[in-house]
Amino acid sequence: MSELTSLTIAEARRKLRAKEITALELTDAYISAIDAANERLNAYVKVTPDLARVMARKSDERIAAGTAGELEGIPLGIKDLFATVGVHTQACSHILDGFEPRYESTVTQNLWDDGAVMLGKLNMDEFAMGSSNETSYYGPVINPWRAEGSNQQLVPGGSSGGSAAAVAAHLCAGATATDTGGSIRQPAAFTGTVGIKPTYGRCSRWGTVAFASSLDQAGPIARDVRDAAILLKSMASVDAKDTTSVDLPVPDYEAVLGQSLKGMKIGIPNEYRVDGMPEEIETLWRQGIAWLKDAGAEIVDISLPHTKYALPAYYIVAPAEASSNLARYDGVRYGLRVDGKDIVDMYEKTRAAGFGQEVKRRIMIGTYVLSAGYYDAYYIRAQKVRTLIKRDFELAFDAGVDAILTPATPSSAFGVADENLAADPVKMYLNDIFTVTVNMAGLPGIAVPAGLDQKGLPLGLQLIGKAFDEETLFKTAYVIEQAAGKFTPAKWW
Repeated sequence: MSELTSLTIAEARRKLRAKEITALELTDAYISAIDAANERLNAYVKVTPDLARVMARKSDERIAAGTAGELEGIPLGIKDLFATVGVHTQACSHILDGFEPRYESTVTQNLWDDGAVMLGKLNMDEFAMGSSNETSYYGPVINPWRAEGSNQQLVPGGSSGGSAAAVAAHLCAGATATDTGGSIRQPAAFTGTVGIKPTYGRCSRWGTVAFASSLDQAGPIARDVRDAAILLKSMASVDAKDTTSVDLPVPDYEAVLGQSLKGMKIGIPNEYRVDGMPEEIETLWRQGIAWLKDAGAEIVDISLPHTKYALPAYYIVAPAEASSNLARYDGVRYGLRVDGKDIVDMYEKTRAAGFGQEVKRRIMIGTYVLSAGYYDAYYIRAQKVRTLIKRDFELAFDAGVDAILTPATPSSAFGVADENLAADPVKMYLNDIFTVTVNMAGLPGIAVPAGLDQKGLPLGLQLIGKAFDEETLFKTAYVIEQAAGKFTPAKWW
């Protein structure tokens, strides 16, 4: 890791504005780092060095002219779910083979408007369906972290595994990501990075490939809380092209960092103590409680009684919406086409060849729960459970709780091609046990690194906040970060 690539966004921004470094120098340092590491980590599926250098030169011109944006000259990686004009956008699926859109997602356009530089497109689970970044058509991403004394390859979490791995390995200053059931927070916890899923509606979904439209939300993965705050400020906006985006002012999230927690109430939900949870996760949780108490917050026990129904309800709602959203991929207008004897045969052959096993599984589940005779029994019932989950959080916040502290994941990162998980998809789905409730309720959640397990792998804590109160999450996560310190993997790649 070079001296330039080890700079946080805040540090790089300061040096760029002071003209101590140029955007082109910074961009070249990241391109060199990607060239050296990507073959081993597989974090990027498309690197755009020529475009990055063009953007960096323009940033240098704006800095010289005194018209620099908030992210001027900062090199970022973009998850392969965000449409980027004329650049590979395939949701890491074979069915979108060769697709290069003629439009830009609102989130990425916001970043470019603020002066950010695009390094390339990041690997992910196919159509964001996965918890380990092993379902990508381009192969698994490798976590930059390794257990002490071991050379075993570990997963970076999913679906935003490329984003998390690239940030942790210093292959970008920060990255865009998306979260449908934990796909920002779980990989952040597995890689010692910070990831925030903002409130549903805080970031536009326009130009982002859809998985489950009522759950998907864009957010950043960054090296620390301050960088995450800087990125979210630029990513968030109302958007006339996305009617689910909310017309509320976007606060200066960075301004709240370092504020006191005195007078705040932090809720601890008993339902997040699940059977078989490792003792070190429980110990970490207790440590997080102690840090917040030391910072002046009041700790209160709360109950979120419908938590146990969240995972099964999520795995009805999300596949149902996915089966509807993915119906558009048929080989007719763009992407992969496998010829058949007639149009129906072409549809069937294209979709059979184009979708991976996990995506097929979820489309089948979704189609089943939406079918006649099962719609009321499954989908409608799951939506009713979703309302109860949302009500649990509302009651806790109405009782005066400002934020809720939970573990982020039930374990640290596990091995690539883990036979135990590969044979049983439900075990893989259990990785989302602490995160799906937040998506079901549309609330903001942040994962912040809080310690290492006995194998020397990072573990994260999660904070859940009130709708559109990301400021409280940043302020509280910053306290945990200051107490825990930051975590960087030992370089082996």
